[in-house]
Amino acid sequence: MAKLFFAHTQSSRSANSLSTPCQLPTNSLPTPTTVGFDRSFIGTKTADLTLVNKIQTLLPKVSQSRFSVEKTFIKFNFIIYQFFFVILHAMRNAKYILGIISACLLLASCNGYNKLINSNDYDAKYAAAMKYYNDNSYSRAAQLFENLTLYYRGKEHAENIGWYYAMSLYKEKDYFTAGYQFKRFARQFPYSDRLEEASFLSAYCKYMDSPDYNLDQTQTNEAIEEFEIFAERWPRSTRIPEVNTCLDELRAKLIRKNYEIAYGYYFIEEYHAAYESFKQFLSKYPEASMREDAMYYMLESSYRYAINSREDKMYERLQQVINDFDKFNSSFSNSKYLAAAQDIYTRTRAAMATMQK
Repeated sequence: MAKLFFAHTQSSRSANSLSTPCQLPTNSLPTPTTVGFDRSFIGTKTADLTLVNKIQTLLPKVSQSRFSVEKTFIKFNFIIYQFFFVILHAMRNAKYILGIISACLLLASCNGYNKLINSNDYDAKYAAAMKYYNDNSYSRAAQLFENLTLYYRGKEHAENIGWYYAMSLYKEKDYFTAGYQFKRFARQFPYSDRLEEASFLSAYCKYMDSPDYNLDQTQTNEAIEEFEIFAERWPRSTRIPEVNTCLDELRAKLIRKNYEIAYGYYFIEEYHAAYESFKQFLSKYPEASMREDAMYYMLESSYRYAINSREDKMYERLQQVINDFDKFNSSFSNSKYLAAAQDIYTRTRAAMATMQK
């Protein structure tokens, strides 16, 4: 049967030459399940001819079907792309439209606000200021209250305007100006029911405005002073626990600053200045947490200053080192600096003994 099929295909190729090189040969057999022929004809010439004829009719349909599927898939992708493009374009336009609307509303509101600021209708200004404050628009409220301050001085709403002006600044976290306004309120309205709260907030604004320890501590000192005055005047106030907490933080900041100043002198080997600074630090802050460190660095500064002194001053200054060691040893007998302190003591005694010879 193989010889018969080979002979038939050879004669078929010579009789029906392919029109193009890409055309499939007619002897390319599909699977039996695709064609659907009767297996009883296999092995005969009639079966071979039937297969060839069915293949020739099937191939164009398969090719056309495949092309149709691919074309449909491309069209589907293009439709999806167009759909998302339209959606994104609409979203972008919506943003522009919303932005324009928001800008128009903002300009309209600003225009109305500016007219209100420049108007002479003070009752309307006061009502608008209170509304802005209640709506958490503290910046606008503060501008209106400030504008009303002079007009209402000594009049009906003067206390409210002074209070809410300070509170608006406080809510805006303008602590420097707010603290000034609270202090001013306390002076202008000494019999107000808000006097206690105003005095506390005046000190608290200075506390909030206090800088880091390595900067100028004017605000820190003023805050401490105002908190102490508040505690003396209202010892039973519900604010006292908060006052004590703030005072502890502010004092810790001053302690750290003074310690760092003294250590700075020690670090740059200005031992006399370091000694005096540590001595002042220990006198001012006897309960400081870094007292042990301060006493040791004061001892070492004392020794280095003495050992480098003029000969006529050295013995007296070495004697001061011995006194400083005795104080350190009695205060911190188990100190982490004890071995170093004892070494300073030994060297000091040896230097004094040498000078006595």
